[in-house]
This record gives sequence, structure tokens and C-alpha cells, in this order.
Amino acid sequence: MSQIENPLLTETVRKEWIDYNGHMNDSAYAIVFSMAVDQLMVELGIDGVFREKNQYSIYTLETHLCYLQEAHEDQKLRVIIQLLDYDTKRMHVFFTMENDNGERLATSEQMLMGMDMENSRPSPFPSDIQAKIEKLGELYQDCPKPNEAGRKIGIRKK
Repeated sequence: MSQIENPLLTETVRKEWIDYNGHMNDSAYAIVFSMAVDQLMVELGIDGVFREKNQYSIYTLETHLCYLQEAHEDQKLRVIIQLLDYDTKRMHVFFTMENDNGERLATSEQMLMGMDMENSRPSPFPSDIQAKIEKLGELYQDCPKPNEAGRKIGIRKK
């Protein structure tokens, strides 16, 4: 995560993700974005060993997924992250899924929360994790907010 343009996750559209319409099922987009959250946790230092030892993890509180283009079997995907905001317990992240040509296929805006797994309660990020989040925040502090971030869902009235 040292450079903004580096993907957080690379993946290939799997056969089992293809639906009756011949493209990636809507739930598979959510799977890929969930995999990106898992990779973010690993890069922050919250891997399986850390979770077991410290009984600490990150939970997803809310997500807003926008489908922009179809993805097809065997297509290469990459997921880019932008940290929009954070505090001592939460991260507001924005993921963009792209194809090999850099075309945006989907976005996922998410609110993530640090959790004490023993008590199932929100808990501040451990200091070393917080330091990594702050460094990540510095990378994105001057980036414009994506158009899809903060959108509400609804039917526009004429």
C-alpha cells in the first residue's frame, strides 16, 4: 500500500461467479470487495495470527455497492482503495474495481469498525495498527472524493 496506484487486490473472475445472464453475479462483486477488506486487514497487520492472539478484528458496518460495468469469466480484476476518513475505531473506505484497461467496473463504499472479538464490542485500533491507518490516510488526504462516495439510493422525482 505504499503507492496510491498499486492495487490492494488482484483477482480473476471465476467460473462459479458467472450467473444466468453470462456475467459476474452481483453477489460475486461483494465477494471480491470482501476479499479486499481481508487484504487491507493483512496489510495493516491484522492477519489470522494477530486476530487469534489479540482477539481483535475489523467488522464491516455498512456498504454501498455500485455496479458500473459487467465483468466476465477469466477477466482480470484489480481493486484499488482510497481511505476517505478514519478515527480511533473506524475507517471510511472506498474501493474501486477495475479491469486490465483501468476501466471502472464497480465501487464499494464501506464503513469498517475495529472490534474486540472477545466481547463483540467496538474497540480502538491497537497503536501500531492506528499508525498504519494514519500513514494510509496521509496518502489520500489530497485526493478528491469519488463521485459515488456518499450517494444515497432513491428514485429521483421529476
